[in-house]
Amino acid sequence: MSPERIRLAVLSGSPPSSRTGPSVVRWFRGEAENFGEFEIDVLDLGADPLPAVITQPPDADAARRLATVSPRLAAAHAFVVVTAEYNHAYPAVLKAAIDWHTAEWQAKPVGFVSYGGRSGGLRAVEQLRLVFSELHTVTIRDSVSFPDVWKQFDEQGEPSDPEGCNHAAKVMLEQLLWWARSLKEARDRRPYTA
Repeated sequence: MSPERIRLAVLSGSPPSSRTGPSVVRWFRGEAENFGEFEIDVLDLGADPLPAVITQPPDADAARRLATVSPRLAAAHAFVVVTAEYNHAYPAVLKAAIDWHTAEWQAKPVGFVSYGGRSGGLRAVEQLRLVFSELHTVTIRDSVSFPDVWKQFDEQGEPSDPEGCNHAAKVMLEQLLWWARSLKEARDRRPYTA
């Protein structure tokens, strides 16, 4: 019997006006599909962002927005965050989505695909590693980054150096799969409590 497919939530924090964000997400989704081990769910957090201010209980608007995001995060066995870098950090829509949730993240692996200027979004990833550590996740060491992202994709939205980024994605996905299966087995045996 083959193991259960791992449910992978791909979180996109790019604003609706982004020219490059959708290309990066499309490329990564294709790589994850080609990898063949994941059931993929792409969450476009910029389409209907969660409020920045957390209220308990959530007001009606926040509850409506959470109802479309929270169950999908809870169902995921693993996550990949696709993020731009703004002012050496990650987008506010991503921060809001992370902060509205706690148990949904716990004892699950998180990988990163970043893009931006010269740093390729790596400063945003550095901050995300700290945040996700606080939420009891396991962050994947290897990531994918696109420095000077506007030069990395052609007019059709395809990578100009597919060999390099495809290889980086495969390495990260292999590590993510190992951690996702291992942590799922552990959670199935003993529920995780923070």
